[in-house]
Amino acid sequence: MKFYNRKQELKALNDWWREKKSHLVILYGKRRVGKTALSLEFAKGKPSIFYLAERLDSKLQLEKISKEVGNFFKDEYVSQYGFTQWEQFFKYIADKNERMVIIIDEFPYLVDSDPAIPSIFQKGWNLHLSKSKTFLILCGSSIGMMEKHTLIHGAPLYGRRSGQILVRPFNFSDLEELFPDSSFDERLMIFSTVGGTITYLKNFLSKENFWNVVENKILSKEQFLYEEVEFLLREELREPRNYFSILLALSLGKRKTSEIINYTGFDKATVSSYLSILQQLLIVEKEIPVTEKFPEKSRKGLYKISDNFFEFWFRYVFRNKKLIEEGNSKEVIGIIKGSQNEFISSNYEEVSREWVKHNIKTNFQYVGRWWDKNDEIDLVGIDSETKEIIFGECKWSNKKVGTNIFIELEGKAQKVEWNNGQREENFILFSKSGFTADMIKLAKERGNVVLVDKNKLVKLNMI
Repeated sequence: MKFYNRKQELKALNDWWREKKSHLVILYGKRRVGKTALSLEFAKGKPSIFYLAERLDSKLQLEKISKEVGNFFKDEYVSQYGFTQWEQFFKYIADKNERMVIIIDEFPYLVDSDPAIPSIFQKGWNLHLSKSKTFLILCGSSIGMMEKHTLIHGAPLYGRRSGQILVRPFNFSDLEELFPDSSFDERLMIFSTVGGTITYLKNFLSKENFWNVVENKILSKEQFLYEEVEFLLREELREPRNYFSILLALSLGKRKTSEIINYTGFDKATVSSYLSILQQLLIVEKEIPVTEKFPEKSRKGLYKISDNFFEFWFRYVFRNKKLIEEGNSKEVIGIIKGSQNEFISSNYEEVSREWVKHNIKTNFQYVGRWWDKNDEIDLVGIDSETKEIIFGECKWSNKKVGTNIFIELEGKAQKVEWNNGQREENFILFSKSGFTADMIKLAKERGNVVLVDKNKLVKLNMI
């Protein structure tokens, strides 16, 4: 399969490689996000050993990696008899003193097989590999375990790494490379359905009709995406049923802690603990009004599912499992189409916030939503140094955006408490269906209003 994007991550890895000394790099992120593909792309054209850890006991793990090492160095003795201790592996590699890449994928499985593995690797690195030319990459999908054993202060491997790369899902803008012949609307539909996880996105590369892919790849009980969310929760968590209840509550629009408590019946401490873990796994995020001075202490936080595929799955797959199991997937497609604008709309807001960061001003400290008891604004960006603030609305509607939307936004902006009387205010409107002639005229006259048609800047005389 073609390798996509990851230019920044590859640059970091290759910059370390060019230093021609030992390096230990931690590469981690959610499952299916492309960590293995990234590490293998980096290793192309370089002497390298790739080992995929499995759920085996420590002895079998050592036997398997011994074969990889023996095959690489054409050492039949190592291939046949292997190492009996991990220290032999580290010493053997160090004694060869060759410039090479060693990738150990799913490192948490090694830790599962022997809890002493992090300390063993610490010793192996300190005594042997750190003095060699080895470029060691430890990969892992269990974000919590990778942080616990390699990144946080007190972990055995803490302080040994040259750096760490958290491989995140693609942003919406990255999808243009994957789907260069698709329209903005088509890419947004795909992104709203499966997010930026490359393994899921590849299902749409065939140029098959979008709805056929959804029906055949997601709403089909024989396909892996149909069971994917449940599989991932079982794989990552000890009590998946309880987390399932939290995520179901969020998918139903229960975003306040109190609402989640009432829905699930869990106490506050339990809900807070589960939400914290789901945040660590990058499945859930906590939104705070962007102008809050002390966001960590704010009581205005709202939770939401940040993984688009999880959101889509709970909203359309889980709630309609009976129909799918009975072979009525076309009926589910009808349900999705019926609420299509609604589920795409919130993602258009997120895409618009991303657009502002990349196209309006890169040094906004924060770009997000704002709300109080009575009003909310889709997009607010702030720069504390220059005291610039931008207010925005995003409309995924078949109607053109008119001056009424702008006037309403301008009124809500006056309620935002942030450097009042000293700030420079700007406005931005995003629209699926363009703008009325009056709105375009108003934007020209005001000079501090930007109009964006989907993701294209509307050319005004003074822009």
